Amino acid sequence: KKCLLIYFSSIGFWGLVNNAGISTFGETGWLSMEKYEKIADVNLLGSIRTTLAFLPLLRKYKGRIVFMSSVIAYFTLGNGIYSMTKAAIEKFCDALRLEMKKFGVQVCIIQPGNYARSTRIQPPLSAEEIWNELSEEEKEVYNKEYVQERANFFNSILSEGSANGNEVVDAMVDALMSPAPKARYMVAKLKEKALVFVCTLFPTVVMDSVLSYALSK
Repeated sequence: KKCLLIYFSSIGFWGLVNNAGISTFGETGWLSMEKYEKIADVNLLGSIRTTLAFLPLLRKYKGRIVFMSSVIAYFTLGNGIYSMTKAAIEKFCDALRLEMKKFGVQVCIIQPGNYARSTRIQPPLSAEEIWNELSEEEKEVYNKEYVQERANFFNSILSEGSANGNEVVDAMVDALMSPAPKARYMVAKLKEKALVFVCTLFPTVVMDSVLSYALSK
């Protein structure tokens, strides 16, 4: 989904919310270069292009810039292509936040958990759809049974997504209106926050073990 929200106030250009995001499911070799380019262009480069276009006004009026990231920036469970773009947005924001301090511009990141039922960013995919898009090389490595297992796994994650999308909107509003906005707003379930905790504070081998267990279920 593509969405750009610009907020104006009586003092001039005040806030920019970069909420551009599309996603797809698939293991690394299952996806074409065209899909990588398309998703990177929307999720990452689209936000960067918009930010650069409005940066002069945001500096002038000491405004706010809000980016839509995700807890998926910290880990991936079958949608590494989406995780890749969100991790890149996080680093872009970290650099921008530090650089904008001297101008009085505040940069905030929203990190939602699984809100797939609210956003419909990723429709369910059938194993047949996935299989038909695989290259011949990938079909020689993976069989239809494995693809079916992965499709079932990923679709079950989508079905568990929260339908209460206003929680994310509330975080956006706070980032725009609060006298002291947070650098990051993590809007996620406790188990998602716990997984982020493991990924950021524990050795990679622990993270890999946890994620491999989740993928094997």
